[in-house]
Amino acid sequence: MVYFQVSRIGFNCGKEKEDCSFYPDRCKECVKTYIAKAGFDTSQNPKISMMDSEEKRIQMQQSLIWYKFMDVLNIKSVILQTKDSGLLILNYPVSGTNLNIDLLIGFMQANITFSSSRSIETRNDNHNFYELQYDTFNLLIKNGNFIRICLVLDGKPSESLKQKVVEFLFEYERIYNQKIERLLKSGMLYFDDTIDFIIEAFNIKLVFPMVLSHMISPGDLEIINKNIIQKAVIDFANELINAKNFFFINNLIDKVQPVVNSHPSIILYEIYQLLEWNIIIPSKIENLAVEVKKFQETRAKRIADNDLISSILANDDAMNNLKEKARTLDAEEAKKLMENFIKKGETAEKALAYKEAQKEYEKALYLATGFNFELLIGKISFIILELDKKIKSLEIDFCLEYGEKAEKKKDYFNAIQNFQSAIAILGNSGGAIENESQIKKLEKRIISLQKHL
Repeated sequence: MVYFQVSRIGFNCGKEKEDCSFYPDRCKECVKTYIAKAGFDTSQNPKISMMDSEEKRIQMQQSLIWYKFMDVLNIKSVILQTKDSGLLILNYPVSGTNLNIDLLIGFMQANITFSSSRSIETRNDNHNFYELQYDTFNLLIKNGNFIRICLVLDGKPSESLKQKVVEFLFEYERIYNQKIERLLKSGMLYFDDTIDFIIEAFNIKLVFPMVLSHMISPGDLEIINKNIIQKAVIDFANELINAKNFFFINNLIDKVQPVVNSHPSIILYEIYQLLEWNIIIPSKIENLAVEVKKFQETRAKRIADNDLISSILANDDAMNNLKEKARTLDAEEAKKLMENFIKKGETAEKALAYKEAQKEYEKALYLATGFNFELLIGKISFIILELDKKIKSLEIDFCLEYGEKAEKKKDYFNAIQNFQSAIAILGNSGGAIENESQIKKLEKRIISLQKHL
């Protein structure tokens, strides 16, 4: 018979507390009775906590996920060895440590051998842990029946991380029992196929580079748009992806937190929901390297082919220089240069130098499209569109004014030319339909003037 233990399973008793005569004194006994009927063993005095509201349940989940995240941020490397000989089985670096693994194993083996013969402070007898200081790192070490695990940590281990180590050792030795037996008998040392279990056990995927799913269902999108934190998460994730093709959760939290003004644990909870829905997807470093190379090649081609600029910049020396410079810029440099162009454009616009402003804005748009800054493309395009309306409005006023002056002087030829120019601008200014009435009036005026020629 196979025996399982299930933790953090929720149970809804189906009764309102106002209608239950046993609430709250006999709630735990009642829950035990219900779960015993379902076949669960309640003889080991299970821990039962009452969540008297959905809000408190979510708060508890937020805290649990936050502690998971803090624990995995603390882990620099996971090392597995044989318990007796100290033979290295696997070293899985979570983040860069530049440790000499042979020296580290020698250090551990010497300290464990010494502490086994004498009682010293490195031994934590509550859970049979060894806690050592090595260089600037803390080592959390525990022996199982056959193997030893060592977590190389940035700081002190939490109690939750220690409990996770206990659970990991038990499960790892149970699941990979045959591999461990072959290792002890014949020295077979292929354990790379157990890395996924390590990643899952210690929630290491939370510090992986992240990408967004290419397929978000309309239903999921509707839910996200109704949740201000999730919407901000997706918007900023897209912005980070445009810069580097991936993002990390801690960077994303830093971006979102000032905007939504919520505690990082609340933001992380919403990110975790998106992870559960496979909208945010962890990507291993080795898989990401290929994608980054493809992204950089695509961006270089996009910059080279970018033709989203008006004719006023087509042969502009400054624009040609920008094209060359853009090939060597990284995303941050491009964004700073783009912001500089926008500021210059705003200054020129305030001085009514609209053509100069347009040049600066279109340089900014060139970089935004080349580096695929989606949010900024929309913003800059809107600025250019509004400026274009101003320019065309001034051009129309100019044509009408000079046409009327020419008409008064009986210079009918120039009057007609100016009115025709105004019609041409109106036809391209938001579309002829919107300006249809004004265009028809000018056409009638031209017909009348042509009689004088």
